[in-house]
Amino acid sequence: MAQFQDTIDFIKSTFNTQEFIPLHAPYFGGNEKKYLNECIDSTFVSSVGAFVDQFEKELASYTGAKYAVACVNGTNALHIAMLIAGVKPQEEVITQALTFIATTNAISYIGAKPIFIDVDKETLGLSAKALENFLNKNAEKKADGYTYNKSTGKRIAACVPMHTFGFPVEIDKIIAICDEWNIPVVEDAAESLGSSFKGKHTGNFGQTAVFSFNGNKTITSGGGGAIITNDEHLAKRAKHLTTQAKIPHKWEFRHDEIGYNYRMPNINAALACAQLEQLDTILEGKRKLANKYTEFFKDKNIKYITEPENSTSNYWLNAVLLENREQRDLFLKETNENGVMTRPIWDLMSTLPMFKDCQNDGLKNSQWLEERVVNIPSSYIK
Repeated sequence: MAQFQDTIDFIKSTFNTQEFIPLHAPYFGGNEKKYLNECIDSTFVSSVGAFVDQFEKELASYTGAKYAVACVNGTNALHIAMLIAGVKPQEEVITQALTFIATTNAISYIGAKPIFIDVDKETLGLSAKALENFLNKNAEKKADGYTYNKSTGKRIAACVPMHTFGFPVEIDKIIAICDEWNIPVVEDAAESLGSSFKGKHTGNFGQTAVFSFNGNKTITSGGGGAIITNDEHLAKRAKHLTTQAKIPHKWEFRHDEIGYNYRMPNINAALACAQLEQLDTILEGKRKLANKYTEFFKDKNIKYITEPENSTSNYWLNAVLLENREQRDLFLKETNENGVMTRPIWDLMSTLPMFKDCQNDGLKNSQWLEERVVNIPSSYIK
């Protein structure tokens, strides 16, 4: 019998199946087909249409932001968010090494370079203390008001903390530190729709924030993302850049700068609108699952990761901590061989060949978590 057979049996009984259990399946229980048919009947299935505008308004309302700009995916949203924050080629962006590669890819699209700072074990996200220590040791603010890396001479143009698996970072502390150093913060909130910190939805703390609506997210538009902000100028810049930097005109094709074809198609927005209507229901089901996991693992030698202090998590992906890498690998082997899909947390970005020469602060907690964290099935349950 497998060493982790009790966990495998519990997960199968929780999802009430002996069939394969995916890590995170989308839930379609509302107006998805209705809105998709309406979109098809309208013939506006591409880059313009009523559902795009509707989704932007409803997303802004749900998150409490003033503005939302829908994009083709979360990575593109992050690319634009950093561009409008003023990040330029050959500059540097502080982020975490324990993240999905989209975070660092988006930095690279600009020609900027990441600096990897450690995370907190409690939040799995960028550590405010580690950030402060790094800046005090390695940065200087010059006469122009900007912050520069003393070892490279390059401007530190932005900070991108990620709310890992939907667990909010201590974003208020990060904002306070970055304000002191005049470093704009772009929240990578891709995984945290429905999460809040100290009563405020994630994404409302930084200059801008981005969400993802990929097929494995809490709600999905198939492919899709969005930028939210409370700054009207930044919202207009984001909309302009994501729509090929086209100047409005009834028939002329006029463009005033290099733009991007990053607008969410209307057919994806139709799906997103239907999904957003069900978000509260989905979050209730995911919290129900999290409560079941909390109860099951409380007497096990596996630690279930729960929402940090002052936070409400969407529990996008449930995560457990194993004793060490050996136990982690055995857990992954036994669960996957028995039809329960599990996945390790990402390899640290600092270990990948394209980022191995990037500056980091030692990443002690990141390395410890990389060896132990595993995601377990996290789909909505009724």
